[in-house]
Amino acid sequence: MTLHATNDFFIPARTGFPAPAGRALASLQPISVYPAGSEIYAQGEKAGNLYQVEFGCVRVYRMLADGRRQISAFHLSGETFGFEAHPLHHFFAEAIGAVGVRTLLPAQGIDMSSQILPLALQGLVRAQEHLLVLGRQSAVERVAAFLLDMAERQGGLDRLELPMSRTDIADYLGLTIETVSRVFSKLKEKGAIRLISLRSIEIRKWQVLRGMME
Repeated sequence: MTLHATNDFFIPARTGFPAPAGRALASLQPISVYPAGSEIYAQGEKAGNLYQVEFGCVRVYRMLADGRRQISAFHLSGETFGFEAHPLHHFFAEAIGAVGVRTLLPAQGIDMSSQILPLALQGLVRAQEHLLVLGRQSAVERVAAFLLDMAERQGGLDRLELPMSRTDIADYLGLTIETVSRVFSKLKEKGAIRLISLRSIEIRKWQVLRGMME
């Protein structure tokens, strides 16, 4: 929920910012809409701002020396991204489909460090979990972990939407698109999931997916 009483932005609870009563933490910036595949910021550009996804999905990635793409994160509606420990961005941020993003600019005279820290730590934990997923030898384990993570971030419902392509998923999990498609088919055969459409999945047996990660 965003409050629009003034030109200030009371950062909503979903971002993890406990806004003090009557005090705006960041100025309200208009929603910038990015078409599919467009760049939000590039590697090497000046960092400093934070960004909140209002709708759609953002992928964050780097290009490796051999020309391959490694996706490090997906950010869904309500999530914040753009954290950097250095003055320049180390990654690209790009829209998947149409994406609405707000830039969060700290209000003058407001120290946001105590509000930013929980979000930064949350991002660090998610990055560590991603490394653990990549460390799994089994492609089935990686895909199962990915589906569970996406489902939990979308409210834990049985049906989840995957805004990203199979190629995106492959680049995120360090697999080939053929392997990702093969694992989806295998999970369907086991009755763990139902493929409603190319990007819509119903999780039918949560425990089966969780068991694949143990």
